[in-house]
Amino acid sequence: MTLDMDLDRDTQTVDLTIEQMTYGSTALARHEGQVVFVPFALPGERVRVRLRPTTKSWAEADLVEVLEPSPDRVVPRCPHFGPGKCGGCQWQHASYEAQLRYKTGIVREQLQRIGKIAEPPVRPCIGMADPWRYRNHVQLRNTPRGLAFVREDNRGLYPIDVCFIMNHPVYEMFEALDWQHFPNLDRLVLRGSERTGDRLAVAESHNNRSLSLPLPPGVSVAYRNIKGRIQPAAGEPELREELGERTWHVSADSFFQVNTEQAERLLAVARDFAAPLKPTDILLDAYAGVGLFGISLASEVGRVYLVENHPAAVSDARRHAEGLENVTIVRAPSEVALAKWHTYGPPPDVVLLDPPRAGCKVSVLRALGEMRVPTIIYVACDPATQARDIRHLLDAGYTLDAVQPVDLFPQTYHIESVARLRYG
Repeated sequence: MTLDMDLDRDTQTVDLTIEQMTYGSTALARHEGQVVFVPFALPGERVRVRLRPTTKSWAEADLVEVLEPSPDRVVPRCPHFGPGKCGGCQWQHASYEAQLRYKTGIVREQLQRIGKIAEPPVRPCIGMADPWRYRNHVQLRNTPRGLAFVREDNRGLYPIDVCFIMNHPVYEMFEALDWQHFPNLDRLVLRGSERTGDRLAVAESHNNRSLSLPLPPGVSVAYRNIKGRIQPAAGEPELREELGERTWHVSADSFFQVNTEQAERLLAVARDFAAPLKPTDILLDAYAGVGLFGISLASEVGRVYLVENHPAAVSDARRHAEGLENVTIVRAPSEVALAKWHTYGPPPDVVLLDPPRAGCKVSVLRALGEMRVPTIIYVACDPATQARDIRHLLDAGYTLDAVQPVDLFPQTYHIESVARLRYG
């Protein structure tokens, strides 16, 4: 298998054996004492690569040819997948069974290398029956050649005319745009629910001019002005989603998991890890967002505290908490609230953490260690920062007894992972 690439003639071409997948868009090999990162390669393959300018300890390379393919290699489904093309997916060249193995291994490796845990208790990654058409939320950029994603090498944008990971409501909106160029459009967010049928488009223009987009009937449309504020144009600027026997109202500016089916499994893992919950327990849900975890578990405990600071998410969480007398919403950054938790409420029995990709602030981890919370459930979208934060908690007296990866992002290297820690 040879790849057609425009490469610098002065760079060095070498043959390598791929050792493992990394947390990122590349696989790892070694050459003359250097670690070499190779995109679009798979473990066990013999490949020919062209090395880029390097540091002393590591190098990046471009894949020139697969000399001996892995049995896990498959033909990518999308014509936009590959070197110099769309960056929405990184692993379409691997079978889905292999993707799940890689993700399990990556979570384990991060906990070993960054968390300094010799034998981390990592369970096999939970996958999907059909790992396509799952994304309920995409962000597209406008170019003279049509709507685009960022290129896989981060060198600009790559226009697309087909996508196999958008769910059906999102793809219906995308198709209706007919891959046109819209002069006043900079960025377009499309969100859609398979379960409720709701569809939402949020357009952004640098010159704040009105836009006319050929979207299907029934799509809610909003515009983000130059000050970053959402202005409704048609329908309500929100998406209703059904998950965990509840209907969630997600504002245009609020975060919600992009894979509804797997988010349900993520919630089930968090519930299982928190068990057995008691009617007298106090649950603190930090980085709570719209309240997915805390509100879903509210009926099983005595009191739930949701800690969130994003205005749109707080507003959504308040709506979801209506009628739940045991739910208290604390509007504050998690690092502020936990550092002086005694001013907000009693010591929690269970803390659920779902931080952004950057992980928890050190002050949050320090506060948890000082409170000696009996159980911490840590939901993460980045295994590296999760491993780093778990190390802090282990040093504070916690024990890690279970880690469950859940694949919310098939065809990509991204991984969601749930860890349970006990104090003492």
